[in-house]
Amino acid sequence: MVKLYDGGVYLVNGTEIVPEAAAPETYQKDTAKQGTIAYSILKAHNTAEDMQNLRLKFDALASHDITFVGIIQTARASGMEEFPIPYVLTNCHNSLCAVGGTINEDDHVFGLSAARKYGGIYVPPHMAVIHQYMREAMAGCGKMILGSDSHTRYGALGTMAIGEGGGELVKQLLENTYDVAYPGVVAVYLTGKPRPGVGPQDIALAIIGAVFKNGYVKNKVMEFVGPGIKSMTTDYRNGVDVMTTETTCLTSVWCTDDDTKAYLAKHGRAGDYRELKPADVTYYDGLVYVDLSTVKPMIALPFHPSNAFEIDELNANLGDILREVEKEAARLTEGKDIEFSLTDKITPKGLQVQQGIIAGCAGGTYTNVMAAAHILKGAQCGQGEFTLDVYPSSQPVFMDLLAKGAISDLMATGAIVKTAFCGPCFGAGDTPANNTLSIRHATRNFPNREGSKPGAGQLSAVALMDARSIAATAANGGILTSAEKYADDYEVPEYNYDDSSYRARIYNGFGKAEPEDKLIYGPNIKDWPEQEALAQNILLRVCSKIMDKVTTTDELIPSGETSSYRSNPLGLAEFTLSRRDPGYVQRAKDVRALEKARLAGEAQSDEALKNALGKVKNILPDVDEKTIEIGSVIYCVKPGDGSAREQAASCQRVLGGLANICSEYATKRYRSNVMNWGMLPFQMKNEPAFEIGDYILVPNILDAMDGDMQSIKAYVLGDEVKEIELYIAPMTEDEKKIVKAGCLINFNRKN
Repeated sequence: MVKLYDGGVYLVNGTEIVPEAAAPETYQKDTAKQGTIAYSILKAHNTAEDMQNLRLKFDALASHDITFVGIIQTARASGMEEFPIPYVLTNCHNSLCAVGGTINEDDHVFGLSAARKYGGIYVPPHMAVIHQYMREAMAGCGKMILGSDSHTRYGALGTMAIGEGGGELVKQLLENTYDVAYPGVVAVYLTGKPRPGVGPQDIALAIIGAVFKNGYVKNKVMEFVGPGIKSMTTDYRNGVDVMTTETTCLTSVWCTDDDTKAYLAKHGRAGDYRELKPADVTYYDGLVYVDLSTVKPMIALPFHPSNAFEIDELNANLGDILREVEKEAARLTEGKDIEFSLTDKITPKGLQVQQGIIAGCAGGTYTNVMAAAHILKGAQCGQGEFTLDVYPSSQPVFMDLLAKGAISDLMATGAIVKTAFCGPCFGAGDTPANNTLSIRHATRNFPNREGSKPGAGQLSAVALMDARSIAATAANGGILTSAEKYADDYEVPEYNYDDSSYRARIYNGFGKAEPEDKLIYGPNIKDWPEQEALAQNILLRVCSKIMDKVTTTDELIPSGETSSYRSNPLGLAEFTLSRRDPGYVQRAKDVRALEKARLAGEAQSDEALKNALGKVKNILPDVDEKTIEIGSVIYCVKPGDGSAREQAASCQRVLGGLANICSEYATKRYRSNVMNWGMLPFQMKNEPAFEIGDYILVPNILDAMDGDMQSIKAYVLGDEVKEIELYIAPMTEDEKKIVKAGCLINFNRKN
């Protein structure tokens, strides 16, 4: 049972839940708000004079090889000479994407040279996925870590970790701050004990299914409390915690206990432990009540982790439920010649699955792989279409799985065991066949996440499940099966951590920068194109209009094979919106070409632009054309759910993008990326009264940004001029300066 409380609650002595409406008058709300674990950690990292508008400095940073090249290039262009705090560069994303010749390994060579030059920590390919390494080597009680990956979550170790776009890491490298209004804090009260066969993914999916659609924890802190925490090991808790990203919360943190202490001590960091718990009387802005004993094995059907069902419920209603997923697939592929079906996989035995994957920071942990190996021991995956791949999350985990015999047990079933890699989580590894169903203990199952290319007529689907039920399905020949069918009294044996592989291969240069060393560039590592400062009047051509309820960052810039171009801004930009609106890139490039020609004094050749500029003169008769800037804009209802990759915004910018317009932004991190790349984060309350190809004039935008930004007049310059109203949610003064400067790089150069 997962229950959401209406309104605020008080938690008394860690166990008694008192709704705000029933609280005695002696409870002081303002004081009780300061009793959360989150408050104490945020206060310790806040450099501002008050706690309402936080200016945070972090203890460590983390990036993987899709993001660290761009971050370092941006930081060095802004004047960075040394990493001021520990910065971990892992190589777990593009390490197996052998696309584009030497591109991937060139980035790794660049990363090692940067670690030497600036004093960083370099984790070679196949050694560990980013978040497992951070758990093992960096996270600790009361710390804050910022990572350029959306699943930066180490709350079960008492660390408040936040996933953001690279621009926010650049600010930390320049010893600036992460600025955010004090967030709401929601308690996740755990009671009971997980039943046999239930794993961390099951608990996470039950929570996500309850809170995502209603935005209950959006941009808030999820603080895990309650007696149920003690029923789970820290490794198990990590598997729940990493999935909090899919709720759209800002970050997470858990009460810590003796098991947390033992975990840190085992990893050689006993000094990083301290007990974290709420005060005797603590106020929360909401509470998610989870009775762990009632959670059953779950499945999140395509195309979102919140599309969650009990496996037993699905199996009892296969036709009805799967037909609803097929309707969503038809909507996503409207206009494309794609045949997609899930109901065709229903057999007399049950639902036939084609692929199983246990991988990454969510699935590849020691506890999960050991539990899966136990269920599969003595079984076979079969000689049919079903396949099973397992990726342990780090070399130390792999080493102990070898020592325990789990790897041999898995291989004997026909499962393929591979090295640490994030590919199955973002579409760069184990891409399933067209019109197939893959079940994965991974983090996401968004459209295209596993590697589909609807534009090329290819679509497969991912459902999220726990490693235990994936193993049960494998043991049953690929027929979808709940792990409860195989559940027994098995307890995972204690983990033995051996970091000899790390000591032998990881370069730890923090505090030992070698400024005379040179960065080593591959041919595909390019500098960012120059960006112009924002003009007083902007003329925006609508280059994409997406009316989906949510537009993910994977749709804005696909992951997978496009990652090979992540260090080449213009090369990567060619893939912008390619799987959602393939015509966008050419439209944006056409607008950029027109603006370049105009700035060069060439005669206007585009009739639509000439007409638009004529209408501008009618609205602003005294306007100086030098104060006008022309660029592209996209409209989405709710953009930015998912990945923290700043390329979702930077690719629009290098194509000449000046703004986004939306009803609301799905996540803070995407809106931050838009601003850090010098684009205006417009919102509007009404339906968009414009279409692709229309021009929108936003006059006097620099002046508007100096006001409250709540009513910004704009004009759609169609056959008839239509006035519309835009607004911008509050921005910090630095954010305003960044957008006015044209991008974060320009802002930093000025400062």
